[in-house]
Amino acid sequence: MKGVAIRLGDDVDTDQIIAGRYLRTKDKAVWAEHAFEDLDPGLASRLKGSVIVAGKNMGCGSSREQAAIALKEAGVIAVVAESFARIFFRNAINRGIPMFEIPGGLTCEDGEEISVSLEESAVEIGGRRYRALELSERMKEIIDAGGIIELRRREK
Repeated sequence: MKGVAIRLGDDVDTDQIIAGRYLRTKDKAVWAEHAFEDLDPGLASRLKGSVIVAGKNMGCGSSREQAAIALKEAGVIAVVAESFARIFFRNAINRGIPMFEIPGGLTCEDGEEISVSLEESAVEIGGRRYRALELSERMKEIIDAGGIIELRRREK
């Protein structure tokens, strides 16, 4: 999968992904429209077809599942980070978002073309290739199905 990198820093918390004031609605389109609004008011319009590239501790803060849903609804292809908050990581997997954890991080500029391969657990950007920690086969199944709910529907 290929996309455009959106570079973020360390410690991006779930409240920065989707602010609590938007959680009064269950309308996923509203969450997508306001994703990252407090971090960068124009960022939501750039998310479709993008790969989020963050530093350490991506998705820290509250365990709100709406953060992963907002990214999925906004059209984010994948998330790459040096490390993830574990609950956010699993919420994103359960929503069908490919997650690539690269210990030591990677070199990337905002707007660069980026390729990710779930099968190879690899990320390529600017001719540089990085190995991500490999996901379990079950996690890969969930992502391939488009999320855990879709996978469970197929299994029944």
